[in-house]
Amino acid sequence: MYRVRGSALTEPLKFRLCDTRGIEENQGMDGTELNYLLAGNVPNGYQFNPSTPISPDTTGFVASPTLNHKIHCVCFIMDGTTVSVMSEKMLEKIKALQSKVRQKGLSQVVLITKIDKVCSNVEEDVSTVFQSVAIQELVDTVSNIFGVPRSHVLPVKNYEKEINVRDDVSLLALHSLRQILRASEDFMFNLLDMLDDERETKGSDSTE
Repeated sequence: MYRVRGSALTEPLKFRLCDTRGIEENQGMDGTELNYLLAGNVPNGYQFNPSTPISPDTTGFVASPTLNHKIHCVCFIMDGTTVSVMSEKMLEKIKALQSKVRQKGLSQVVLITKIDKVCSNVEEDVSTVFQSVAIQELVDTVSNIFGVPRSHVLPVKNYEKEINVRDDVSLLALHSLRQILRASEDFMFNLLDMLDDERETKGSDSTE
């Protein structure tokens, strides 16, 4: 679980980013582990181990998670150069994990990385990403694969060989972060609506 600061001297911003091991055909995140993760049972700093899955007996297991422990939005990370060669087995695993996410009522977004490797124009000028036909086609493909709106498919360029911070690269990352936070807010608003409905239902029951 990572906090984000504007600088070393400022307080952390009011969100946290959680990172997990990736999805692989024969191992990686499975449905049971994802359920525990989304529900907030997984302790911070936990090292996923395919040979020893997490369980209520795991040291540090959060038996009674609060809303702060729970995940509010799920972000899949896709290498833009490998989207077209994903195997059927990998697609099936992604779909199975997405089903778990939907059961929790969580929003999903997809980050597409390495977009400069997909389009030579973007490699020369990252600011042209939203005018690139190749990137638009990639966004369409990923949108169809994941079954999410195009607005939830977010192209970004990796910091790889850059020594200094670049505005054009960082703006894409910040745009993506803003969309992720909006998706998280959608979940929170839906949760508030559900809590309000429960209170109204209990109030009606108590007056009968």
